[in-house]
Amino acid sequence: MAPPVRGARVLVPLGTRQVTGCVVGTVAEVPPGVELKSVLEVLDDAAFLPGHIIDLALWAAEYYVAGPGETVAAAMPPFAWVESERRVSITDAGRARLASASGGGCGAAIVVLRAIADGRGSTTREIRTAAGGGRGSIDTVLRGLLRDGLITSASALRGKASAFRTMRVVSLTVEGQALAEAATVADGDSGTAGVAALGEKQAAALATLRGAPHGLSVRVLRERGVGAETVKRLARRCLVSVRDERSERDPFVSAAALAAGSMPAAESGAPGRRDLTPEQVDAFGRLRTHVGAGQFHVALLHGVTGSGKTELYLRLAAEARTAGRTVLVLVPEIALTPAVAAVFRDVFGDRVAVQHSGLSDGERHDQWHRIRSGAVDIVVGTRSAVFSPLDDPGLIIVDEEHDHSYKQEETPRYNARDLAIVRARQARALVVLGSATPSMESYRHALDRRYELIALEHRVLDRPLADVLVVNMREVLADEGPEVILSATLVAALERRFARNEQALLLLNRRGFSTSVFCRQCGATLDCPNCSISLTVHRPRQGPPRARCHYCNHSTAVPSACTNCAGPYLEHVGYGTEQVEAEVRRLMPSARVARVDRDTMHRRGAIQGVLARFARGELDVIVGTQMIAKGHDFPAVTLVGVISADVGLGLPDFRASERTFQLLTQVAGRAGRGDLAGEAIVQTLFPDHYSIQLACRQNYRAFYDHEIRYRRAMRYPPIVSLINAVVRAPAFGRAMEDAADLAARVRIGAAAGAFQVLGPAPAPLGRLRGEYRAQIFLKGTRRTSMREALQQAVAAMPDLQRRVTIDIDPLSVM
Repeated sequence: MAPPVRGARVLVPLGTRQVTGCVVGTVAEVPPGVELKSVLEVLDDAAFLPGHIIDLALWAAEYYVAGPGETVAAAMPPFAWVESERRVSITDAGRARLASASGGGCGAAIVVLRAIADGRGSTTREIRTAAGGGRGSIDTVLRGLLRDGLITSASALRGKASAFRTMRVVSLTVEGQALAEAATVADGDSGTAGVAALGEKQAAALATLRGAPHGLSVRVLRERGVGAETVKRLARRCLVSVRDERSERDPFVSAAALAAGSMPAAESGAPGRRDLTPEQVDAFGRLRTHVGAGQFHVALLHGVTGSGKTELYLRLAAEARTAGRTVLVLVPEIALTPAVAAVFRDVFGDRVAVQHSGLSDGERHDQWHRIRSGAVDIVVGTRSAVFSPLDDPGLIIVDEEHDHSYKQEETPRYNARDLAIVRARQARALVVLGSATPSMESYRHALDRRYELIALEHRVLDRPLADVLVVNMREVLADEGPEVILSATLVAALERRFARNEQALLLLNRRGFSTSVFCRQCGATLDCPNCSISLTVHRPRQGPPRARCHYCNHSTAVPSACTNCAGPYLEHVGYGTEQVEAEVRRLMPSARVARVDRDTMHRRGAIQGVLARFARGELDVIVGTQMIAKGHDFPAVTLVGVISADVGLGLPDFRASERTFQLLTQVAGRAGRGDLAGEAIVQTLFPDHYSIQLACRQNYRAFYDHEIRYRRAMRYPPIVSLINAVVRAPAFGRAMEDAADLAARVRIGAAAGAFQVLGPAPAPLGRLRGEYRAQIFLKGTRRTSMREALQQAVAAMPDLQRRVTIDIDPLSVM
């Protein structure tokens, strides 16, 4: 067996299994005491994963303290892995034992034998499900049955090296073509002997295929009345050939219909069709010099909402393609990807691919391989697209670079924005970070001249920013009572828009109907049994209301009496998007209303369908969470209502003000993007808070100056670097003890004063998915020293390694 090349997949033994690995490098000599196992099979002759993507994945593994296997896996497409699974079958002796169990015995062995009695062979996972036992207990039973000869066990490979979809295509042979033409000339006469010998169905099949020189799929032939038996008879007479062809699963086919009309016409067509504003001309001139220079450069494009950043992206992409290099475009939300990809595809044709987790596995697989083959110049996708196997990227665009969706909240906990910069540095490319509300980190880098700062301070066509009105909900609640959701000011504005056939967006970044249930008699709340969180009440349109945890998805029926004291005095407090939608429908019965949140948009293509209907004017009001706050461009939207602007200000997170400012600024920017003036109405309990006041004035620089003083005083990012380590345990005392031990070990590495160790302390979400959580923070300016000290401390505590989560540069400290 020839040695595999770097980037090739190999089949290797792992315990009793066979799994797929990826070759990331070689070693000159084997370390002492290490026993090597042979590679079972090399799956690829050439590199499956490009070397530069392996380098990026390994860099991410080191920086984010993740396993190399986890980051390499994040860069792989679906269906890339082949592995073995254990399948168990019953023997004749096992059947005899099962038959002798008169009276339907219910011992563990009999239950397992009964689960596999059909003889088809079952995986151990299927057996555990059917028998209802835990992994350890079922494995023990299986070992006993195997020892007694009542079952057999074998390993079978699951998956295959190639996962392309194929279809059977039928086409005429030379003989078949000649006979089809002869049948046409005969035109119903007896014709040649060959034609006469054909049956009616066969002759019809030849006539159908004659008009398709490249052949037709078996499915299409079946739809046209040509059955499989007819094809077989023609093939036996050598009149047709049947071959397998690769059939690409194209996500643009369905996305085009869903996204139709969801982008403004001004953004479509060839770049340059629309005249640039003076600000855009200056920005484009400064950026284009870096596209073909072959030098690493980072630019922060700080443009107000509606200032035409997308037009600049298109023109820069055209420059990169002219220079013979490729383009990667990252967007924060799956909901934005189809519309943005459609804009680029309209300009650059089928040389555009899309990558995001909303695609089916088959579509992601085929798009990945299109990119890998070099058939694509431009990739549009969400955070995972940073690992797309694009060759020689010359331009990387990170749109809405501030968005927290770029940060992955499970291992590997990478930030795609920062990885995009690393990738650009490796490829000597230009990175454009675009945002109306840059992250504090990016803006500080720009002020320090590590990034080039390019500003767009005016909207296209000099359209004014939306007028913003702040409603003090403390006064409204005092006058009208605590049940008010929509103020009279917002209701009147909605009614005016509805009367003028204009559209409105209503934002509340909290889903569900009621946020909690509490008992007026004893004060108990309806809490999640697995997490330190109150259950949220959801009222589906069909079925009874349910109380659900948004962290572990625990769900239960809403009780009619208190589960603590049995009192009947249960109150539903707080409100989410469900209740806002219900209130809008009650106040405006004839309005066409839709809700956009994770509860309504879980089906594939659902959000694209709703946004397309909204763009076509088939809806009047959309109620939604932050999913509606960014990137969308609807010219008929003249009103944006923010139901509770301060919903995130009370969180124990130092970024709460920054998030609030960004969300309010972004959603206010959805109004007035067409010819009609826009208005934003912001309801808040804290109208004087600086993040709300400055967001209403869309004054980013004033917000940054205010916030950076707070961050400097408290020594928070971007003044220092931050690492969050969370220790999990089945008991609170154990979590705190282990976290204290970890903190003590880390402090040894911090003795030289390189960084500060805070904690341990209970995490804000003290219990999550059945485990208690304690956390420690590392703060300092030497990130490498902090990371190494934490890694060494964890390595010295083997029992802790699977129960600690390390988050480098966390965006949430909950």
